Amino acid sequence: MRTARFTIGDVVKHRIYPFRGVVFDVDPVFNNTDEWWEAIPADVRPHKDQPFYHLLAENEETEYVAYVSEQNLLPDDSDQPLRNPQIAEFFHEGPDGHLVYAVQAH
Repeated sequence: MRTARFTIGDVVKHRIYPFRGVVFDVDPVFNNTDEWWEAIPADVRPHKDQPFYHLLAENEETEYVAYVSEQNLLPDDSDQPLRNPQIAEFFHEGPDGHLVYAVQAH
């Protein structure tokens, strides 16, 4: 099993699609439904044997929760603030301005 590249609180962006978000949970390998998996076009469907990340995500139009494979994520170093309203349920801002996980158990 691989070690996850990103950790809870990391701000990331999708490698292909125009959205970004903050990691709030990590699965060491795929842990979603077969229906979800099969809905991904086969030519871009990621392998299941890699970390998958739960993100509080956003694009230009909306905010939502996303489930994304590690191979499709890159660090987001834009320093642009995130606007997803659910962020306050999971994080608080640390003294250095970075998000700090604030949930005891989820």
